[in-house]
Amino acid sequence: MFKSYHKLLLSAAVVVSAATSAAVAGDAPASRTYENGKKVIDGGATYPVVNGKSSAYHVNEKAHGKGGFTFGRKPTDNEIKAWDIDVMPDGTGLPEGSGSVEEGDEIYEEKCASCHFDFGAGGAGYPALAKGNAYKNVATLKNQRTDDTVDSPARVFGSYWPKASTLWWYIKTGMPHPAPLSLTDDEVYAVTAYILMLNEIEIDGEELDDEYVLDREKFLKIKMPNEDGFEPNIDGEHALEDVRKYYNDFSNYGNGTRCMKNCFDGEPEIARIQGVGISDYDPPIVTEKSMPAKKGGEIAGKKEYEASCAVCHATDAMGAPAVGDQKAWGAVIEKGIDKVYHNAIHGINGMPPKGGTALPDEKIKEIVDYMINASK
Repeated sequence: MFKSYHKLLLSAAVVVSAATSAAVAGDAPASRTYENGKKVIDGGATYPVVNGKSSAYHVNEKAHGKGGFTFGRKPTDNEIKAWDIDVMPDGTGLPEGSGSVEEGDEIYEEKCASCHFDFGAGGAGYPALAKGNAYKNVATLKNQRTDDTVDSPARVFGSYWPKASTLWWYIKTGMPHPAPLSLTDDEVYAVTAYILMLNEIEIDGEELDDEYVLDREKFLKIKMPNEDGFEPNIDGEHALEDVRKYYNDFSNYGNGTRCMKNCFDGEPEIARIQGVGISDYDPPIVTEKSMPAKKGGEIAGKKEYEASCAVCHATDAMGAPAVGDQKAWGAVIEKGIDKVYHNAIHGINGMPPKGGTALPDEKIKEIVDYMINASK
């Protein structure tokens, strides 16, 4: 689906350079076709270049002529092959391999749970990967929060995403966050199987348990619950023309006509949100704005470490000394504590100053002290 979409975007980026007398006149709509005569993808307008400008924006007209761009070069076949690593719904790009749900659970706990929390619950700014049975959650996607009795839509992988291939591809190329492309194909199959299990998604009518082994053949049998929940369809070899046709048929969206003013006859029907939202919180919501007192025995620096530093220091995948690794931290503190503080505050190697945070120097020192003490 995404390969077709990429082509769609590239096509949509074409700039029309042929001026028309109607556009020059200024009182007629701009062209709705590309130079090749095809209608624009989104059904909107393209603006021709007139007197060095396209609409209100200046344009380098020389760059639009033949040979206008003289920098760069055409990528080689091997370079394109190295970049073309996406996985398509039809199995293109999906390698052979296998992994069990149980193996995926172990890998998830080691490399994923620090961000996505136990059982894919999400938290601390990282998205949830599951919210129960995906088939049941699809129905919530049409929920409108008109009153406090209606739950919000459950938009997670299992209930919302139309293709499982996107999950495999994203895990392989972008996860885990500190070390993308570090998982083997078998490990990706295992983690994918675990996430599918969390969403209670069946494959060929079979529920996934700990012993279930996911491989390429089984993966291609996955049918996501919301597979047909999007329009227009951007899948397949004719996706570009399908999308062009869809958006240029105004009956598919809006009020069915193409207009910029006086588009609606009669009075609009206004739907207002009812009630004041959820009120039966347990415990009740308080209006006190002061920060709660620190709990007795709270270790200085620990909270900030978990929020800002654990993503790199929980393991040694990023090359940073892992908290708890006595040998690694022994080598660090040999430099002297003042040097360690200096490196943490000002940055060293791939670590940005203060780990990319805006914390004060004293708080950074507390984090350093916590990591050192936790590694003795």
